[in-house]
Amino acid sequence: MEKKTILVVDDELKIRILLKDFLEREGFIIIESPDGKHALDTFQNSGKNIDLILLDVMLPEYDGWTVCREIRKVSQVPIIMLTARSEDFDEVHGFEIGADDYVKKPVKPTALIARINAFFRRIDNGKTENKILAHGGLEINDAAHTVKVENEEIILSPKEYALLLFLVEHKGKIISREQLLNLVWGYEYYGSLRTVDTHINRLRIKLGKKGDAITTIRGFGYRFEG
Repeated sequence: MEKKTILVVDDELKIRILLKDFLEREGFIIIESPDGKHALDTFQNSGKNIDLILLDVMLPEYDGWTVCREIRKVSQVPIIMLTARSEDFDEVHGFEIGADDYVKKPVKPTALIARINAFFRRIDNGKTENKILAHGGLEINDAAHTVKVENEEIILSPKEYALLLFLVEHKGKIISREQLLNLVWGYEYYGSLRTVDTHINRLRIKLGKKGDAITTIRGFGYRFEG
């Protein structure tokens, strides 16, 4: 398998060295950035070669929120936010602006590597299936990882795409928030169920007139009705 390139953005040199050391041992190619401005410049120059970003929230120049928002304007590259703060707001806000995952410091390298590997496995496994799902103006091309509403392509983050694909594949069935959290984020993820709600809300907005196809079953979860 081709080596994956990870951009590590953190203003603490010790953390960058620690993550670089562990990730390189796992076979990843590492690019480093010490602040938000440098990260954006690096992504502008090398974005096509970057497969995932580890992005600290508290950064000089531009903070992690700003970097995430700017990157999301041009790319859906997976972004994992890192933060030393414990507020739930950070996690919810990160997902609202397009982050795919969230890790609290101090980072445990072995656990982080397991999550990164699981993330890439889900992406690679999704690419092996060649199928197109169509429901009343909504079309999902799973080979190309594209989504169209009334023939107009919409841009989804990897997590939003995974949620939509799973719900559509199980059309008419009620899927609990716990099931979605485990299936999309993985059993090793210990975040709040609100993570699912936040992504579903963003997904509905992006789907426009088809957003109502995802219904909330109060006390149970969600269902795609097509």
